[in-house]
Amino acid sequence: MIKILIADDHVLFREGLKQILGKHRELRVIDEAGSGNEAMQKILHSSCDVVILDISMPGRSGLDILAEIRKVKPDLPVLIVSMHPEDQYAVRVLRAGASGYLTKESAAAELISAIHKVAAGGRYISPSVAERLADAIENDRDEAPHHTLSNREFQVMRMLAAGKTLKEIAEDLILSEKTITTYRARILEKMDLRNNVELSHYAIKHDLLD
Repeated sequence: MIKILIADDHVLFREGLKQILGKHRELRVIDEAGSGNEAMQKILHSSCDVVILDISMPGRSGLDILAEIRKVKPDLPVLIVSMHPEDQYAVRVLRAGASGYLTKESAAAELISAIHKVAAGGRYISPSVAERLADAIENDRDEAPHHTLSNREFQVMRMLAAGKTLKEIAEDLILSEKTITTYRARILEKMDLRNNVELSHYAIKHDLLD
């Protein structure tokens, strides 16, 4: 029996996953969470074998939770299931310690195989992600500027590039505007850009927006 915890802020998506998993006797959903903080509390006090984790959640993002899981339960497999295309986040989350990455579009078709593989100690990645991961490792010495950003900086960068205001980003991430302003300044400095317009152009050029 593989015990699973689902962390995603969309109730309908969690219900859909539970229906898919419920068709397999060897899989059992033992708990679920709708926010990053709730997810971490339940992970700490559960005996789950696999965590299915979304990246975009209110408050602490899935990337924040992944980093904390790696500290407190380093051997717990974490399968990221996200609305973001593979080329935006897959390599980043695998480097951060995720056991696999699925897009929500492909989840229904690949989910069961992915769960079995990560529960057995393996990693689940598509051939296209494997190719990107190999390229990223090979090109480490000549990284694109956005690869130098922390996970939170990368998240804020994408939101700024998409045209969100500092206030909107602060509300979405449950942070202060001052904190987001600090992130923005750090992002522009690391990427050697001057303003949000240049940031948007960069994000479009590198296909970093949905």
